[in-house]
Amino acid sequence: MCGIVGIIGKSAREIVLNGLSKLEYRGYDSAGIYLNDLAGKEFLTKTTGRIQDLKNKMKPDEQGQVGIGHTRWATHGKPTEANAHPQFDETKRFYLVHNGVIENYQDLRKKYLNNASFKSDTDTEVIVQLISKIAREKNVDALTALKEVLTMIKGSYALLLVDNQHPDHIYIAKNKSPLLLGLGADFNVIASDALSVLDQTKTFVDLHDGEVGDITKNGYQIETISGAQVTREPYQLNVAEDAASKGTYDFYMLKEICEQPGVLRHLDQFYLDQNGKPKVSAAIIDALAKADKLYIFAAGTSYHAGLVGKLLFEKLTKIPTEVGFASEAGYHFPMMSQHPFFIFLSQSGETADSRVVLQEAIKRNIPSLTLTNVPESTLAREANYSMALEAGPEIAVASTKAYTAQVAVQAVIAKALGEKMGDDAAAAFKLKQNLALAAEGIEQVVSNQEKIEQLAQKDLIPSRNAFYIGRGIDYPVALEAALKLKEVSYIQTEGFAAAELKHGTISLIEKGTPVIALINDPLTADLMRGNIQEVVARGANVITIVNKSLAQTGDDIILPEVDYFLSPLVTVVVTQLLAYFAAKDKGLDVDKPRNLAKSVTVE
Repeated sequence: MCGIVGIIGKSAREIVLNGLSKLEYRGYDSAGIYLNDLAGKEFLTKTTGRIQDLKNKMKPDEQGQVGIGHTRWATHGKPTEANAHPQFDETKRFYLVHNGVIENYQDLRKKYLNNASFKSDTDTEVIVQLISKIAREKNVDALTALKEVLTMIKGSYALLLVDNQHPDHIYIAKNKSPLLLGLGADFNVIASDALSVLDQTKTFVDLHDGEVGDITKNGYQIETISGAQVTREPYQLNVAEDAASKGTYDFYMLKEICEQPGVLRHLDQFYLDQNGKPKVSAAIIDALAKADKLYIFAAGTSYHAGLVGKLLFEKLTKIPTEVGFASEAGYHFPMMSQHPFFIFLSQSGETADSRVVLQEAIKRNIPSLTLTNVPESTLAREANYSMALEAGPEIAVASTKAYTAQVAVQAVIAKALGEKMGDDAAAAFKLKQNLALAAEGIEQVVSNQEKIEQLAQKDLIPSRNAFYIGRGIDYPVALEAALKLKEVSYIQTEGFAAAELKHGTISLIEKGTPVIALINDPLTADLMRGNIQEVVARGANVITIVNKSLAQTGDDIILPEVDYFLSPLVTVVVTQLLAYFAAKDKGLDVDKPRNLAKSVTVE
């Protein structure tokens, strides 16, 4: 959730600050930086607010050849300067930044640190105080003390530690929270997200859970907590430095909405050959074909993409498919069929709740596949199989193009699996043609932004509450649309299967309540019209988003015709733009909604 950047061997200040700026999309409420010039001078600056506030607070002479920085999203303790990272021990020898949550920090504080002087309410300060205590009392070096502390703590962490007695080292450790090492010429960088340091290097080494590292400007050493040496080949990350740039757009969210046609066309080329045959690993399809039931686990937007995926898998493969919240399944494991197969959807590949489920699957020898936008991520690495979403960097907290990619890649897999199993529906499903039509349809929607903005201004911005309703494949889209609107505009929005409104919730409809109706299902289009009349009779302001073949005079947004099972790819874009304009025209920070983070790496 938070961001970490560290560097050793180059002028650190601007590199760390720029790296933290590139991680602002993750969500945070305070920030800090520690610098050491290797000649006896060190500087610690922390603040609440934004990176710009941190920059404004720093003096020109605060420079260093070693630096660690952090953006914090408050978990333990309020967003205050004292609780911001880096945290330090009472002797001010050790400085530490930390992503994650230490579950037993209170027990450790009571047992070992009753006499220590604490400056914050954080679990992180407990770690650095313990390191200091062990180093002093046992007369051991920082790495040894760090490894001993890691055997004592329970929870998740990505750690960067500097000892000002030996400042030409950065000590690192990882468990459950993302962390990677970037290699340079006479310098090395450490970050929680490669995007933050792509201007410095494109050569990276992943850290795995339970590993620690000793990083200098000319080299690095990685080992397990028990001391076993780890050798891992570096890899090249082929992402352009400007891939995370807003370009001419006011906000990343709008840029990423507009990139969706390109994502679909790229996925067409990446996963389909010229004849439309899916290019999916035979091992993945063979493993899926052995399943008697598919289980999709995800959270938030990915969960909604999974609901669309369920319909695709059941239509094209005839394999029963269940979709579950990873946060629930990890601790209340579902009853399994005889031959289950788990599919994990995650933009970041670091979603903590999904990883808990994956660990349970591994214990039970249940085969698994991760679909993620980060091929080197933990979920991708630990599942039996992984496939890349190929959506490019997604910076805005509210996910848009990753959802589109998740739906499209699930369609590719469903078609490949259905063809393997001899399903007639899969053979007849013209995915290549339909992806092209969907891309064109999105472009038509994007070109109609002015009308969509007018609808947002007229019906959504004045309201405190709103509803999305849909039937069939439109129901999961209604859920995703409601999430998007509430995420960025703070309008309390709910998504409903349309007929369920009259089973209680219609009592909330009053004069002026916005109700956005989605109509792509020919089987229930007439019933949807009836549901619309029910809310109109109670004073609702209705916005209709309707497939061209089902449109009537007076409908607000007419969608170009695409295959029913891929209609969410187009319908959702209208709802993304409604959310965007509702937030933008209210003067809100569209890309960084309050209280939210891009990647939820803690449970």
